[in-house]
Amino acid sequence: MTFKSMTLETTARWLFLVAIVSGFACSMPAVAQEHASGTPPEMVATYNALADAILAAKNTEDALVRSILGATYAHAGIELGRARAAIKASDAKASQAALEDLASAVATIASEGDSAVGAVRKRLLEGGHHHHADGEAKGIYDPGFVVVTRTARQQLLDASRALGQLAHAPKADALEAEWGKAQAAWNGLMKPAK
Repeated sequence: MTFKSMTLETTARWLFLVAIVSGFACSMPAVAQEHASGTPPEMVATYNALADAILAAKNTEDALVRSILGATYAHAGIELGRARAAIKASDAKASQAALEDLASAVATIASEGDSAVGAVRKRLLEGGHHHHADGEAKGIYDPGFVVVTRTARQQLLDASRALGQLAHAPKADALEAEWGKAQAAWNGLMKPAK
């Protein structure tokens, strides 16, 4: 098995196994001690190392999802530029295509990625991984979502729908208004955590 083929769950299991074996190996002298109380410091240190690895995986997931979103947002910016230029040139066919592509990109941001990313999220959920379990319980996040909140998701989906409808009757002022809504939701998501 290569490292690349290991899932997060498999990696966690291997790390746990290493931690247990290391803990037993490091605690052998502790077993020989008479009346030793508490968990041997070596085992606590190994458990701390495992916790560091698990938390690092969660931070890596957050960074990766933000990168996926950033790439999609950049693509949306390109489509926005195409839509603006096509509307200005009164090119109905190009306007429609650009607006539909822009609407699709905004919907992809709302969904934290395309269907391929959604399949990975589903797999993580089936394995019991919830990035924001507390946030899901409070209704802040949809299951498995890492960055996009339910509120931002709805704002982005509404903007996407409006942009898609705008493709039938493209207008520059309406484009700017709907893009402004999508951009406001994006800016809210990208604020640094407090």
